[in-house]
Amino acid sequence: MVNIDEIDKKLELEYPCNWCYKIIGKDRDKLHDTISKLLLERDHNIEHSNSSSSGKYICLNLDLLVHSDDDREALYEALRDNEHITRVL
Repeated sequence: MVNIDEIDKKLELEYPCNWCYKIIGKDRDKLHDTISKLLLERDHNIEHSNSSSSGKYICLNLDLLVHSDDDREALYEALRDNEHITRVL
């Protein structure tokens, strides 16, 4: 069995391509508003993915077209650094 930490390959993607971010936070409305403000006019789709058993956290799937590694990573960082978003996967 191979440990994923031992794999030293970079993810190879052909751009543009569809990408899905998992967004975790506490307030659905704030998450939707935050994502809309960050993406402005960019086409995207948001779907509810899951909720914690206590209902404290919700998970959304954010699907959109990314144009390059830099674009994908910049979006990840912008989402990760937002105060309303607890985690981005």
